[in-house]
Amino acid sequence: MATSERIAALKETGGGAMPHVVLTHYRAETLKIRLYTPDVVRIPYPDWLTVEQIQQLADPQYDLADPMRGPFNAERGDVPDAVASSVKLAKLARILPSVLAVPVPAIRVGAHPDIIAVSSNGIDGYDLRAAGGLRRVTAANVPLAGAENAKIVAFRPEDGGIEHLAIVIGEPDISASVLIRLHSECFTGDLLGSLKCDCGEQLKGAIEQIGNEGAGVLLYLAQEGRGIGLINKLRAYALQDQGFDTVEANQRLGFADDEREFLAAAEMLRQLGISDVRLLTNNPRKVAQLEEYGVTVSERVEHAYPSNEYNERYLAVKAEKSGHLF
Repeated sequence: MATSERIAALKETGGGAMPHVVLTHYRAETLKIRLYTPDVVRIPYPDWLTVEQIQQLADPQYDLADPMRGPFNAERGDVPDAVASSVKLAKLARILPSVLAVPVPAIRVGAHPDIIAVSSNGIDGYDLRAAGGLRRVTAANVPLAGAENAKIVAFRPEDGGIEHLAIVIGEPDISASVLIRLHSECFTGDLLGSLKCDCGEQLKGAIEQIGNEGAGVLLYLAQEGRGIGLINKLRAYALQDQGFDTVEANQRLGFADDEREFLAAAEMLRQLGISDVRLLTNNPRKVAQLEEYGVTVSERVEHAYPSNEYNERYLAVKAEKSGHLF
């Protein structure tokens, strides 16, 4: 979070260079800032901008209460790699993807004990490298309601980062097409039984369906909130309370409507010896990504459940704006 002390320290570190407020193009469009560059937008930090106003640029909870801001003029020209990577770093940290950036000469970086130097190459594509570097760590039998013959196989990247789980039910015949489900974790739906989504029903239903078939795999992926994290998902819920739909809420926060990549799922399947699947999903993007990463999807198996008064609009938006097939 921006404070006057942190901003002063940032300016001092930059040796007088002008800081920039850096936003994603989704957030900039929300604020009616003209776009001259794709993906990331830089706004020169004007002297009249207060700490509170910087926070408001990043956080959409203030948008309706204080809609008249600016004017803000985005810079033209190419965005430096380090600036674009700073927004990616914010996404990896599961915070709002808006940063205050200042160029710092290399000589000052080396002389400043509080600066941690990270290369753009180290940030860009980190999540894909971590997914491709998953390692099978351990496995244990865990009887489940609806699938007593289940085993949980745990995967973790080489750097000890985010863990993903494979719930293997029965003994899948890897010489044939295996029934599978890619399920992104949902604390509110899976654990609390939230009625705002259909995640809990999809999780329990997939386990039951695979159990009834006798064998298959459910991949439980650490991708809360379609990849934006639990706190940002709750921020999106707060925006939905103001009348925005799930896609609009994500974009007002500065995210795409779906930030997930499914390379981790493909890598887990590869290590389980599975190359051909029947995929329980309504999401054609999952089909496309698995095939892109070398997994044959021989069949898309519909995986829909009746709506309720709380998630009816959510499901309609998934179909209308995200292309889900119901």
